[in-house]
Amino acid sequence: MTYTDLSGLMACRKFLKDPVVGALLALQKTETRPAVTGFTGRTAGFGTGNGASRNEDGADGDGRGRGADADVETVASCAALLTEQAEKLGLQGNVVRAYLLELLADGDFAVAEAVEQTGAIGASMEKILAADLTLLWPYLTELPSALLGTDLFDHYEPAEPDDCPATRRLDEALAAAESPEQAARAVLEHYVRYGRGLFARYKAFRLDEMARLVGIEPFPDFAWDDLIGYQAQKAALLLNTEDFLAGRGANNVLLTGARGTGKSTAVKALACRLHGEGLRLLQLERDQLKWLPSVWEELSRVRSKKFILFLDDLSFDEGEQDYKYLKSAMDGSVTPQPDNVLIYATSNRRHLLKETWRDRSEGLEEVYRDDNTNESVSLTDRFGLLLHYSLPTQAEYLAMIARGLARAGVTLDPETLRVEATRWEMAHSGRNGRIAHQFVTWYLARQKDPGRRE
Repeated sequence: MTYTDLSGLMACRKFLKDPVVGALLALQKTETRPAVTGFTGRTAGFGTGNGASRNEDGADGDGRGRGADADVETVASCAALLTEQAEKLGLQGNVVRAYLLELLADGDFAVAEAVEQTGAIGASMEKILAADLTLLWPYLTELPSALLGTDLFDHYEPAEPDDCPATRRLDEALAAAESPEQAARAVLEHYVRYGRGLFARYKAFRLDEMARLVGIEPFPDFAWDDLIGYQAQKAALLLNTEDFLAGRGANNVLLTGARGTGKSTAVKALACRLHGEGLRLLQLERDQLKWLPSVWEELSRVRSKKFILFLDDLSFDEGEQDYKYLKSAMDGSVTPQPDNVLIYATSNRRHLLKETWRDRSEGLEEVYRDDNTNESVSLTDRFGLLLHYSLPTQAEYLAMIARGLARAGVTLDPETLRVEATRWEMAHSGRNGRIAHQFVTWYLARQKDPGRRE
């Protein structure tokens, strides 16, 4: 197959600024290729490599000129760049293909950005991307040895392979494509479903000190079906989220109740379950609430994705004012909550603002006591769906432990499970999902080393 001149790229023109693509472009313009593995031995058409003398006109002793050495340097430079990126990014197999897939998955060009922002595919952008993929096709479908003259990059094995699920799905979609036109459609559909760059790679995000999105990795893979008990709460939470993804009416959610009952885990499990449907999780800390308007604005531009702003263990002590940022942003701000963003918060308190008996006393200094009471519940009222989590029953507690042990291939008879789990519960602060998980961790560690001291 003839390797095409990549300088004709249009939608993907930014690729030409990439050093690896630049090296491939320079290599494509050379007329010869190494004939053996490696670049230090004697190669056909690439200089002698055997200490042969040069003539006065600059030719090698066997008649080849200095240009041959330049070609060897071009190939070796390209190979060095490929090695560097393969180890840095964890590229496996066909390194040239894998690297180009990384560039496509990153989507740092206007067509990908437009699809991510609108969630729509235009006919013209598809034709332009198909033209680009026609140029990239040989590099995506041929082994690097056909271009480099060495098989070192045909089946590369990095020290630490990367296995990004979104990039893997893009790879599978392109492998199924039989033409550049089909490949262009597959790439655009990938942007619609998974996004590009950060939004494709990560399920969950946080904000750094400059209010920029940062992907959370590794993000625990919480299985929805592993959440034991609380069936009514789970059903209501899932239905609300599915309505949100489908564009139907959905509410902000407040999950309240006893500590360690799986409120936060349920929200995180949604991000795992519905990632492929376009759901992303953004966790905000309480002191970051002042950034909500700017976060609204940024997320509202990404129309192809739906976001849950996750506020974990939310509550405000007496005298704190940060709650006003949240209260205003949810209802009353000139910057409205975007229709592709919901807030899911967890708290051990039903009323998020701390309230004391003094606040209810007749001697309260505020003239209108009801105004103070209304203020204390006004934030909670902004959550349309309230889900309460009580402590699990003993049967649910034992089922949580049994499920956790079963995932590790361990099964206890019911009586042993009851005795051991009850002893653990009594030695700790009662029973809940967190205590059950801690028991599983302890028990599995003991199984690995039965003779260790308790």
